[in-house]
Amino acid sequence: MSDASDTLNDFTSEPVGARRVVVLISGSGSNLQALIDEQTHDRLGGEIVAVISNEPDAYGLVRAREAGIDAVVLPHREYENRDAYDGALIKVIERHEPDLIVLAGFMRILTPRFVQRFLGRMLNIHPSLLPAYQGLDTHARALADGVAEHGCSVHFVTEELDGGPVVIQAAVDVAEGETEASLKEKVHAREHLIYPIAVKWFLEGRLQFAPGGATLDGMPLPAQGVRLSHADAAEELDEDQEL
Repeated sequence: MSDASDTLNDFTSEPVGARRVVVLISGSGSNLQALIDEQTHDRLGGEIVAVISNEPDAYGLVRAREAGIDAVVLPHREYENRDAYDGALIKVIERHEPDLIVLAGFMRILTPRFVQRFLGRMLNIHPSLLPAYQGLDTHARALADGVAEHGCSVHFVTEELDGGPVVIQAAVDVAEGETEASLKEKVHAREHLIYPIAVKWFLEGRLQFAPGGATLDGMPLPAQGVRLSHADAAEELDEDQEL
């Protein structure tokens, strides 16, 4: 898709009933806030009906309550094992009858049972240009390798950790003298840009999961999904592009 602006903006969806979203968090919920902001301006394509956290002190719960969204605490430490917790989590999620489950900094490895229950309607965001740097400490690993380009990816969740079909990515050029903190800040800005886009695509029915990968408007996406270059993302974010 050569023109990212056309891809992002030039689509009018058919009116549908409000699609329902449940967001899972563990921490501050900055990506949750990006979604809430889009919903506030009627640009999300649906409604966040619940935010669920495995950590009682997660600040994302405050963000949810302030936005009038049902905030649910389900502490994982109260369950004897991962399978028991995921079973309880499935029940809580299904009470809200979501069309989409969004992982926004949910720091739990999901069981196959959970993934299969919601396969095809669960998205995650990862701070790297997948398939590079799956797992943790992505910024430090990228800097240690001396890469020229880093970024983030939204992908469908499958049983393979950070291995589901990629929907959209946003790249960032790694500047000379870049630190882990400065790179993390740049990547976070791109996360807040692309996650609402992917969620809206799904809620509008444009984005779908298929056995061979994701499709957008009925067309198979490439392995990297829709890729925003550093310049594309910087323009959308009004960033100073001088390195």
